[in-house]
Amino acid sequence: MGKATGFLELDRKDRGYDAPAERLKHYREFIVPHDEASLKGQASRCMNCGIPYCHNGCPVNNQIPDWNHLVYESDWREALDNLHSTNNFPEFTGRVCPAPCEAACTLNIVDQPVTIKSIECAIVDKGWKEGWIEPQVPAKKTGRSVAVVGSGPAGMAAAQQLARAGHSVTVFEKSDRVGGLLRYGIPDFKMEKHLINRRLVQMMAEGVDFRTSVEVGVTVSVDSLKENFDAVVLSGGAEDPRPIGIPGFELPGVRFAMEFLTQQNKRVAGDDEIRAAPRGSLTATGKHVVVIGGGDTGSDCVGTSNRQGALSVTQLEIMPRPPEKEDKALTWPNWPLKLRTSSSHEEGVTREFAVLTKRVVGQNDVTGLECVRVEWVDGKMQEVPGSEFVIKADLILLAMGFVGPRKQGLLEQAGVDLDARGNVKGNTVDYKTSVDGIFACGDMRRGQSLVVWAIREGRQCARAVDEALMGVTELPR
Repeated sequence: MGKATGFLELDRKDRGYDAPAERLKHYREFIVPHDEASLKGQASRCMNCGIPYCHNGCPVNNQIPDWNHLVYESDWREALDNLHSTNNFPEFTGRVCPAPCEAACTLNIVDQPVTIKSIECAIVDKGWKEGWIEPQVPAKKTGRSVAVVGSGPAGMAAAQQLARAGHSVTVFEKSDRVGGLLRYGIPDFKMEKHLINRRLVQMMAEGVDFRTSVEVGVTVSVDSLKENFDAVVLSGGAEDPRPIGIPGFELPGVRFAMEFLTQQNKRVAGDDEIRAAPRGSLTATGKHVVVIGGGDTGSDCVGTSNRQGALSVTQLEIMPRPPEKEDKALTWPNWPLKLRTSSSHEEGVTREFAVLTKRVVGQNDVTGLECVRVEWVDGKMQEVPGSEFVIKADLILLAMGFVGPRKQGLLEQAGVDLDARGNVKGNTVDYKTSVDGIFACGDMRRGQSLVVWAIREGRQCARAVDEALMGVTELPR
């Protein structure tokens, strides 16, 4: 697999970035890809492991050593077919996945994992460039129909698989464009939206019907879907944001991250300010911005704020600063806890760890944020006496994650059971909910997670639906 001595001869070399001063001027992607010769070299580093732990590290179980070898052999077309056999949308994961496969790579024991994510992205990008990616229209129709509620990565994957199985699939999306989190949660500088659009063209040619600006549970009832479709798949997101609940949180300068990110994505898409910001424009221009939450959404707020011309950006995390390097003997091949610096962080931000917010300062609007430093003793958080401080702030963005799907409308009408965390209850074998004919997958079932997990669940749910409708299925898990 690959070159027997490849990993001994070549070091890891990942994709580069345009300089921060240049990329801050626009919202386009700024990764500098490898040329084909470099990619072949990087693919040759795959070690022919006896047990390729990258398989388990990847939620969609990509056959990573196989397509690494095919790239090394310059058999790009076969590599693309192999990649698509497990992942409907590798151009999405090749851009926004944190690459748990690379954490599980055997070479990561010495901090030199194969550049799996870069190679994956290069394979599918070449496939589009060469015109190899075409609609896969089913040879015959089953006569069965499926409604998919939500057009994020889980809904898109489920819809595509079901359409290829011959079912009539209709996707309902409450927003004005298809894509869910991919469309309005992830900034264009991380993933440009033409990538979604060309998949929509492919899926429509395969028979998928997309209905946007239709909110199931509001403009269309769940009962009507049950009456008109043979099965219903709930594949919406975990959209209920975690509140902060401190004094002053009701001030107009305290806003949820997703509103901020969605507005900018709509502007980039060409929407005027009325369509992009129906509640009023929300920008960081000329403001001191504080982002509460240390995850990917918080990082996206940092990158967007800097592009909008913020005077300063501070990101707060309640947990202690992670170690710079993990203990491989304890963590490998699992996803480790360690300090991660995103491209947005490199563009300019002050990062504060082990900080608890206490009060928003201001009368009619935000002027600051009162905080206190904390320490963790025996797993319990304690405030450090005398450590109180105030951060100057004009805009506070809440990026503390999500507590589950919204319950109003769709889930109330569906009447499905919820689990202890407030997600739709369903297992990963048949993806059935407590209501006959209704299935659930993605963040709505598992809680907030990664795009790659959503694709996995959408694919597996499609197989379960196909088997329930037809008695047998040839769809892969």
